[in-house]
Amino acid sequence: MYRYIERRMRRWTARVLISIALGLLLVSEAALSATIDGVRLWRAPDHTRLVFDLSGPVEHKVFALNNPDRLVIDLARTSLQYATDSLKLTSTPIKGLRSAARNNSDLRIVLDLTASVKPRSFLLKRNEQYGDRLVVDLYDGGSAQTVGKTVSDVVTPSKQLRDVVIVIDPGHGGEDPGAIGPNRLHEKKVVLAISREVKRLADREPGYSGILVRGDDYYVPLVKRPQIARQKRADVLVSIHADAFHQASANGASVYALSRKGATSETARYLAQRENRADLIGGAGTVSLNDKDEMLAHVLLDLSMTATLDSSLGIGDSVLKAMGKVTRLHKRRVEQARFVVLKSPDIPSILVETGFISNPTEAQRLNQPAYQRKMAQAIFQGIKQYFDAQPPIGTLLASRQVHSKIVHVISRGDTLSEIAQQYRVSMQAIQSYNNLKSTNVRVGQRIVIPLS
Repeated sequence: MYRYIERRMRRWTARVLISIALGLLLVSEAALSATIDGVRLWRAPDHTRLVFDLSGPVEHKVFALNNPDRLVIDLARTSLQYATDSLKLTSTPIKGLRSAARNNSDLRIVLDLTASVKPRSFLLKRNEQYGDRLVVDLYDGGSAQTVGKTVSDVVTPSKQLRDVVIVIDPGHGGEDPGAIGPNRLHEKKVVLAISREVKRLADREPGYSGILVRGDDYYVPLVKRPQIARQKRADVLVSIHADAFHQASANGASVYALSRKGATSETARYLAQRENRADLIGGAGTVSLNDKDEMLAHVLLDLSMTATLDSSLGIGDSVLKAMGKVTRLHKRRVEQARFVVLKSPDIPSILVETGFISNPTEAQRLNQPAYQRKMAQAIFQGIKQYFDAQPPIGTLLASRQVHSKIVHVISRGDTLSEIAQQYRVSMQAIQSYNNLKSTNVRVGQRIVIPLS
């Protein structure tokens, strides 16, 4: 009797265990399956980016085929729940996109191409703005190209006088909207508009040229932005953003330069990476670290970083004062932080927060073209005032300064002491040169700055 009951119990236990195992397997399969709920596309100068919005992480592989050119994207246990016929493929190497189920639960996506590409893919984990994503970059010409010219392309032995080059970096872009303000106002849209206006102002000013890191709505990796500035032989990199805070009352503009601690750690990191040894430092691109011993290379780079940081603080201070005439300042001095875009060892770099997009009043202003133009004017004027006072050697501005005078037109809020500090001359020298009997100045008054 006991043996009979024992056998029945064993059979019942086995059935229960099998049922549990099957249930767990089904749950596991369901948990591992994913859906594509959206597809987004951006065109950059050297590549096209596809972003697949996923309900969860997936396993994938990407490979290219030719005759004709195609790119295949295989996703395990995935289904497509998005109509891809709405994608705008103009100006991309993609002429068509098709998909089909494979092995019952897998998905194959095929991109029909007009030319061969070099693919790169990676997964992004869920964050506060997006779910899981698969990113597929298609680089033109069959190779992952670098945006812009190399240093050797732009450093020429020509004696022709050059412009002061301002590289303008609109923050975020593409699948990265940056901060999001009221009425879904995206930071990337605001800062691109301001950046384009800064470039326009620079290009129309004799002796200046503006270059955009991104000219449209696409993403450029953070570490690549200062690299582009170096490739373009920039005299300054200005990265433009709009701040955000969890309290809507926060407001005001601010300017950042690299922190001292950030400069010290960046020196060590830069020297530790072997590929940096061949990079040129010193602004004019005249010093290579490739043939220097460890101590000399460190000293040279440390000197370059110190000079660069001093210039960054000077430019930042000039921009901050100009911005203070058109908006409230969040901080009245240049702040210092360890932002990635500020870490170039040989290019003065600043990050401008044009205001708080999380503040309803400032967001409304930042979305107005007239205010965007006013903000861009302040940013450019701040940069211009700095370089007019101390133009880089070999520039048209430096040549003009030798043969002419600098005339400063007094704006609202200007003081003689600030003007003297800006142009790095004494107040007494300005007073003597202009026969001023006091330090009082008036709006519209023209002050000649002594050059020596």
